Amino acid sequence: MTSNGGLIYVSMQYRLGIFGFLSGTEIAQNGVQNAGLLDQRSALDWVQRNIRAFGGDPSRVTIWGGSAGGGSVTAQLIAGGAYDEPPFAAAIAEYPWWQPFLNQSEQNMQYNTALRLSNCSSVDCLRSIPTTTLATLSQRVENDTYPTAGDGYGVYYFGPVVDGKFIRELPSTAFSLGHFYDVPLLVDHDAYEGDIFSNMTQTTQVEETADARDLFPFAGPSFFSRLYQLYPASDYNSTFFQRQTWFGDFIINCPTYIMATNAVDRNTNSSAVFKLTFAAGSQLHGATSNFLASNITGFPSANNHTLAEIMSSYWISFAETHDPNPVRSSSAPFWPSYMSNGTGVAAAGQSVGFDTLAVTYTTIEPATDPDASAKCDFFYAHQYQVQN
Repeated sequence: MTSNGGLIYVSMQYRLGIFGFLSGTEIAQNGVQNAGLLDQRSALDWVQRNIRAFGGDPSRVTIWGGSAGGGSVTAQLIAGGAYDEPPFAAAIAEYPWWQPFLNQSEQNMQYNTALRLSNCSSVDCLRSIPTTTLATLSQRVENDTYPTAGDGYGVYYFGPVVDGKFIRELPSTAFSLGHFYDVPLLVDHDAYEGDIFSNMTQTTQVEETADARDLFPFAGPSFFSRLYQLYPASDYNSTFFQRQTWFGDFIINCPTYIMATNAVDRNTNSSAVFKLTFAAGSQLHGATSNFLASNITGFPSANNHTLAEIMSSYWISFAETHDPNPVRSSSAPFWPSYMSNGTGVAAAGQSVGFDTLAVTYTTIEPATDPDASAKCDFFYAHQYQVQN
């Protein structure tokens, strides 16, 4: 292994779809919401109790997830309002997926649809359905409701919700208020995060907006006017590319900015925050995975093995030291902290440089965070429209 035995990798299983994320009033009263997230927390608690038996150190656990897994890392960072000691010491949230959270009326519509399609009248009835039948029901609920409020093109109908317990508030609110665990943080995203989640058949802004109203049911004329001021059609060669750009920003790119900036402001060690942008490989959602995760020596799925060695060395270094630099490959450029290269001093409020590591096909070098922008500030300011 690339880590030379220095790491122990633990993979967890958790419930998805209707099994892990069916919500609504009756579920809250007769069960638990966010069961999939509770599965994850249970697995992390298991690691704390048992990792020593495998040669591990429970005080050095780093959690890592990408896409929905990156969203799960976010959820574990804000779990319960971060009121206790976390069962991990550092976090890596790759292209963290912050899709809209269904509100209570939307949750109840989802739940009632499940009852109707299953000929059930209660959650107890749903629990009596065979697993294979329930899996089919999960997809039927998706098919029957799409498109609807909170379920536009590219998102998933079953997902985390604010339950007032494990998830007490929207992620952006939790980060704004400092309700997240104080641990070293690494975030990243790929160049074209919205591409595979956008509809190529949309050719007009009218069609694009109709779909966006399902994603953002509480957005109105002023929201869309500002959205299209920031993402004018004239800047793009197609409706598709216009849509993939703002979709990728709202659901992944801007969340990395929100996480990084608030971690710098709130964490004990402001320098232990790192961000990377990845414009290599496919450049699409999940592009980093071929350069980081392989159960075969040599990263055969990566189209650049040197880059795979560099990328994996950053990840190993962060897991071992909470900094991507100390044990990185000798060919890997220095990765600056998000704090680095700010002008002035902290007392003058000018000490954050918003530094990232920008990876392309031919270069790896520091760059100012492209998401420290008016576009992400717009989505951040309209968090209740885009996250609820």
